[in-house]
Amino acid sequence: MLSPPPFFLCCLLIVFLPFSILVSVNTNSIKIPLQLHPIFTRIKKGGSASILPISIRAVENTPRVAIRRPRLNGDGALLRRAARSNPNPILPPKVAFMFLTTVPLPFAPLWERFFARGNHTRLFNIYIHADPSRPYPLPFDGAFTGRVIPSSKPTRRAHHSLVAAARRLIAHALLDDPANSMFVLLSPSCIPLRSFPFVYRTLTNGSGKSFIEILAGEPGIEERYNARGEGSMVPAVPFESFRVGSQFFALARRHARVVVNDTALWSRFRRPCRDSESCYPEEHYFSTLLSMRDPLGCVPATLTHVDWTGSVGGHPRTYWPEEVGEEMIRDLRSARPRYGQDLVWGEGMNKRWDPFLFARKFAPECLEPLMRIADEFILEDS
Repeated sequence: MLSPPPFFLCCLLIVFLPFSILVSVNTNSIKIPLQLHPIFTRIKKGGSASILPISIRAVENTPRVAIRRPRLNGDGALLRRAARSNPNPILPPKVAFMFLTTVPLPFAPLWERFFARGNHTRLFNIYIHADPSRPYPLPFDGAFTGRVIPSSKPTRRAHHSLVAAARRLIAHALLDDPANSMFVLLSPSCIPLRSFPFVYRTLTNGSGKSFIEILAGEPGIEERYNARGEGSMVPAVPFESFRVGSQFFALARRHARVVVNDTALWSRFRRPCRDSESCYPEEHYFSTLLSMRDPLGCVPATLTHVDWTGSVGGHPRTYWPEEVGEEMIRDLRSARPRYGQDLVWGEGMNKRWDPFLFARKFAPECLEPLMRIADEFILEDS
């Protein structure tokens, strides 16, 4: 029997080689166009669909995405592009509400009412970082439909992944809408304490300042500073520049750009921790960065109320349904934020009394009593 000619064998190889490679690839690593995956909506820009390759494994539990900016290849490209965004927000200014979550938002109905009361849809945007490794049996619908950022990644407490997630939220918000003026980070256990008009006026009052807790000399700060090993933070972050603050803040647009443009401090804070009991990068990175870059541009306090009395396992006090009522909301509203007392702010902080706009940490079971007082009390404009 005659052997097939070499030319014929080459033709067969050319025809069947791509097919053999495709069959041998593990299906979990197959890349597919984003708009063809059933979990995602079709993202369009300028009338044409963006072809955004994404791993099936990465989106198994991820809700629908409809953020208008295309997905970029990795955090580095995303942050560099966001750093080049317009530093001056266009008018009217908007507030970017950024939810960092690993669960379906338990207070979504309350936030829905907060956003829907009145006609303010042109004054805000919503962004969600949803850990794609967690299940989401309840969809992000209503005002939250399609607001999960496409670069969401797994996160865990007391880990630099929480800082990275907040940086991704800020980057997407910068790129998504040039009108975003203030960038508010919220947790799933946060609730609004005031109406949307009150919150909007407070955040866009023309001062251009960020609200971020910046505290120096806190107990245990030396252990926290050395949690990655002695000398690991220098020379980028000298010990005397290390600060503590709440994870939840409201940043002005210029400071949002400082965050996405930073590489020096981030290269230190993203290092793995040796002392996990003292390592809380989410409580240090943003406060330290803005204290070093522009302290006078910040009001050194958070507008998200939290009660650390009786904390358990490093978590603040949790509020339960039997506590919820008008008197409780009044008490939270009337509390005075804790202000940083660094000399850079002088005596001015002693005279400030900025209103708390949000509060945490509420158990999911608090939704029903909160909804009972939402319309006639919490969300009444004042």
